Amino acid sequence: MNIIARPLLAAAFALTCLQAAAADNPLSVHILDLQSGQPTSGVAVTLEQRDGQQWRALGNGVTDAQGRVRALYPAGKALASGAYRIVFKTGEHYARLRQPTFFDQIPVEFKVENTAQHYHIPLLLSPYGYSTYRGN
Repeated sequence: MNIIARPLLAAAFALTCLQAAAADNPLSVHILDLQSGQPTSGVAVTLEQRDGQQWRALGNGVTDAQGRVRALYPAGKALASGAYRIVFKTGEHYARLRQPTFFDQIPVEFKVENTAQHYHIPLLLSPYGYSTYRGN
């Protein structure tokens, strides 16, 4: 095998393993920058579950080069029905870019009813506005 093919094969294998692990995870997020149309990498994201009147931290991640956190729900734990909140730490992202923003963080609350489904929460982001929806 030549010297270039080995690293490419290793990278392809690693990506396949990562995708397989993420496919088992019931929750993913994706951030796209509305100004550039590009993925938004390096944004911290937290997942919380409502516990009475409080929010309990469940997981966290940072968006990758494609603007995704492919597996946000705790690995090995079954998805439970209930109320959840994802918090996108967008203020930190814009501070790194030295760009003003109106939103320091963006909380997205949603409910899980069907625990057999995958939940994907995209965020379309700009410094002074955002939109989100349930993806697939």
